Amino acid sequence: MQYYFPDSQDLVDPSFDFVEETRGITRLRQRDDCYPHEMFLNPPYDGMLISRAIVEERYTLAQKHRLLRLGAREFLRIADKRLSHLKIMGDCGAFSYKDADIPPFTVDDVVDFYERCGFDLGISVDHVILAFDVALDLKRVPSQMVDRQNLTLEYARDFIRKTTKRRTCFQSVGVAQGWSPRSYAHAVNELQKMGYSYIAIGGLVPMKTPDILMALAAVKTVLKTSTKLHLLGVTRCENFAAFKEYGVISFDSTSAFLQAFKSDRDNYHTDKDHYLALRVPQIEGNAKLKGAILSGQIHQETARKLERECLRLLVAFDQGKEDLSIVLDRLMAYEELYAGKMTHRDSYQAVLEDKPWRKCKCEICKTLGIHVILFRGSERNRRRGFHNLHVFYRKVRRLNAKNRKLLASLP
Repeated sequence: MQYYFPDSQDLVDPSFDFVEETRGITRLRQRDDCYPHEMFLNPPYDGMLISRAIVEERYTLAQKHRLLRLGAREFLRIADKRLSHLKIMGDCGAFSYKDADIPPFTVDDVVDFYERCGFDLGISVDHVILAFDVALDLKRVPSQMVDRQNLTLEYARDFIRKTTKRRTCFQSVGVAQGWSPRSYAHAVNELQKMGYSYIAIGGLVPMKTPDILMALAAVKTVLKTSTKLHLLGVTRCENFAAFKEYGVISFDSTSAFLQAFKSDRDNYHTDKDHYLALRVPQIEGNAKLKGAILSGQIHQETARKLERECLRLLVAFDQGKEDLSIVLDRLMAYEELYAGKMTHRDSYQAVLEDKPWRKCKCEICKTLGIHVILFRGSERNRRRGFHNLHVFYRKVRRLNAKNRKLLASLP
């Protein structure tokens, strides 16, 4: 099973000073900032996925031109020999235009984009169907769902015809969109008739795991032995073995990375546990605290002093120079100031007692120390996300090894 990490231009600045919280004066983001694969000796994924929609929405004009001029491998800085095994997959990012009547990209546009970027794999243009109901196999289906599936299949037919004619450098991947188990099986069967041997299953992100497994079970009934599947936006490692049994060989997701700063509880991952990160927000970055200061309810100097004291005490604690109880008291005092209540003491105590960053041997934790567990600004939060990717990919590799051993033991 291969894991692809979707690019959203989430890089980190290697010149960032975590004590003074300043950047190098000569730093240029595109030239100097680092992707996850540049922060680890061994990249935490098998490849990267670039969505056309992300390029249009998040890349600057200069970045777009650079991507098209240099190609994806040079742009993502994976052209050297150490990273030559990493693959690059392209898709359209259908969730970004889910409310549109039709996709904003034509087949010709997308084929040109994939070729100019030099992708290894290119996913056909699709239109996501945001509903799944087993009962729809037995009753009338809303016309919009049928139209979106038919449009996706029409695009797929045009896509493989044009890529075959042009002898493109990338492998064509068809997309199956559906609303029920039977409809997904129908889409996959049609794509196989067109000549696709690699098919991405779309629309899975909002679906519950039992529904995903039900859809894959239906797909399995029509799947050729030579056809392989990719799951768009889905991890669900607890179902790893079942996914492989259903023909899945790859998937992509940003879940482990995003949990570092979007989860309310699972910010820092380990092999066994997930921890809440220690909230020490910057005064300027916390809307509630900033508003209270501007309205005169809180003196800025009081808030600033408590913020800096929390940072100082945490570093001292990591060095064995401060008591846990004192650190917790100050963290709670700051939490009451910026949030109006104290709710995280037990979670903070658990992570500070365990010191999981001390036990982790990844390059991020060894370099950052306690800063990796601080929920504060993009430089710390993204690095914690990189750490989570490292932990997640290690789990993927272990599951792969486990499955290989299981297959080897079969008669």
